[in-house]
Amino acid sequence: MARKISTIPKASVARILLKAGAKRVSAGGVDAFTDVLIDIAMKISKKASDIAKHSGRKTVHEGDVKLAAK
Repeated sequence: MARKISTIPKASVARILLKAGAKRVSAGGVDAFTDVLIDIAMKISKKASDIAKHSGRKTVHEGDVKLAAK
């Protein structure tokens, strides 16, 4: 069985859930939350990249990310 590789560490995701008030977090809960976070991050990344390209730049700046996240 192939291992699923995540770009976000599972320990960090579990820590976020625990900090939000969860008493315990299952492995499935961490995996599901990781998938949701990656989907949201990819959407914001795409928008930020498009904003930078529209501005005639190759580099994504902080303002691009903040604007894309709104």
